[in-house]
Amino acid sequence: MAEYDKIAAGLPQHWRIAPLGELVEDKGISYGIVQPGNHSAQGVPIVRVKDLKNGQIDPTDPMRVAPEIEVAYARTRLSGGEVLLSLVGSVGESAVVPESLAGWNVARAIAVLRTNKSVPACWLNICLSSELVQHYIRMFLNTTVQATLNLKDVRRLPIIIPPLREMEAIAAVLGALDDKIVVNDRIATTADTLRSALLEDAQQQRPDDFVAQPLSQVADFINGRAFTKDATGNGRMVIRIAEINSGPGPSTVYNDIEVDEKHLARPGDVLFSWSGSLGVARWFRPEAIVNQHIFKVIPRNDHPEWLAFEAVKSKLADYRAIAADKATTMGHIQRRHLDEKVIVPISEAIDRLDRQAGSLWRRALVAEQESLTLAALRDSVLPELMSGRLRVKEAEKAVEEAV
Repeated sequence: MAEYDKIAAGLPQHWRIAPLGELVEDKGISYGIVQPGNHSAQGVPIVRVKDLKNGQIDPTDPMRVAPEIEVAYARTRLSGGEVLLSLVGSVGESAVVPESLAGWNVARAIAVLRTNKSVPACWLNICLSSELVQHYIRMFLNTTVQATLNLKDVRRLPIIIPPLREMEAIAAVLGALDDKIVVNDRIATTADTLRSALLEDAQQQRPDDFVAQPLSQVADFINGRAFTKDATGNGRMVIRIAEINSGPGPSTVYNDIEVDEKHLARPGDVLFSWSGSLGVARWFRPEAIVNQHIFKVIPRNDHPEWLAFEAVKSKLADYRAIAADKATTMGHIQRRHLDEKVIVPISEAIDRLDRQAGSLWRRALVAEQESLTLAALRDSVLPELMSGRLRVKEAEKAVEEAV
């Protein structure tokens, strides 16, 4: 394409650009299973859009599809080494499939890309996350009903191809950042798991240290407001359920209005989405504004944040069942459900548990915030490396200082 020739003209000597369709096998781009799955232990696990996060695939809570349905979609069955690209909703998320997910499949909203070995899968994944390709993804989007990218336009995406040695060096630099982010994700997950286990073990070992209280006595629940209305596009992020689940994306709203303290979320605050996709999360991003359908959970009586988090988490299964029974299009709970009782430690036990549980909570938060810093560094060096303006040696120095 002539437009791609203009891009190539600004690249270093011996670099070139090619449409993605030239870099994959024949029939090397497919989308996955149309039939919805379920959460039962039976069936074949599938990757959904929500499972693609920060260049990785989250395998912890897969949806599954019956084997008799999956067998008809052998073309998208994974063996490891493929590149996945989201096509609907949060369009443009990508990741390389690890060998540990061999035998999995993908949902309809995911494209499976199999390279023809002219470029490594890791390089294709790097290019998909670059601003150049993301620009073309936004340009190709069909947003009539929901953001959607079709396979024809996926084939047109421009992929920069340096000489192999340069490609491998750039991939190594960016890979060091990605590896550290993965380590931090594991640290945060492990710390959270240990904290929950600590609380469960304490309840079993010393049941007299625990009492039943209404959840509304453990914390105050401050409902967000419709802050996306008339948003200015500048200032702080407005936190919707999508931002809690996946972080900021193309549809994220920003607003520079003045907001009461009770509607602001800062790192370490607990947020509870009570409508639609019910869940509880620790906010670790910069100060932001809490939108409607989300409670800011403020612990009462100077209790620690981790206690409020665990108390809400203990009710999630019940709340999701309540929401699932709603006849409306978006299931939710009502404020009266916050008066249902939860099991929490007494004050003396809280003080004792906080020495370990509080440390684990803070360690997880530090790991999450460090990953944000590393991701920002990656995002800043990626376009410079991809254009040839920043040489690998310079990038290596910056990365060494960060990790």
